[in-house]
Amino acid sequence: MPLQCDIRRATAAAVPALHDICLRTGNAGADATELVTDASLYGDIYAVPYVYLAPDFAFVAEWAAPVDGDQVVGYVVGAVDTSAFETACEQHWWPSLRSRHPLPAVGTATDRRLVEAIHRPVLTDPRVLERYPSHLHINLLPAAQGKGIGRRLIDTLFDHLREAGSIGVHLGVDPRNTRAIGFYEHLGMRRHDHDGGVLFTQRFDRR
Repeated sequence: MPLQCDIRRATAAAVPALHDICLRTGNAGADATELVTDASLYGDIYAVPYVYLAPDFAFVAEWAAPVDGDQVVGYVVGAVDTSAFETACEQHWWPSLRSRHPLPAVGTATDRRLVEAIHRPVLTDPRVLERYPSHLHINLLPAAQGKGIGRRLIDTLFDHLREAGSIGVHLGVDPRNTRAIGFYEHLGMRRHDHDGGVLFTQRFDRR
């Protein structure tokens, strides 16, 4: 009998799970635990701020009962207005992280790269935002992959973005993450080579 997996809003109670999933998928989809000394960095940059700054667009997938110690096994987070979200991060999220992680950064090369990203966040190309103003991040633990859960998370977020008036969404993918690239191609999203990386986009029809 297939395991039941529910999609629900991500609240503050899910933050530890978001940290864990983000870390265990942070190395181009593989486990990044051995790459950092500070396990919180991945989640604090790529997942957790959405719970507080864009809560209407943050969702988790969880088993009805824990499997191998995990109950929350995936998440999707995003923002309907990327430019506004980046401004909110600059005002309300990055300052406290910068205090916790001052420059010059210490730790492994990955620690230092992530701390640099906190102090010097890269803003999204305005040319992308003209057609795809929304964005997302999604990650699933390996045990939850290949079961249709990723599509359910994406569909849930897309529905909410459409309802909020979005005309399009984008996301960046590490070129090494061939599994994720295949997933987005299977969903029918459009692939672009952009600034040395891979960008996927989806336009939304007006309903």
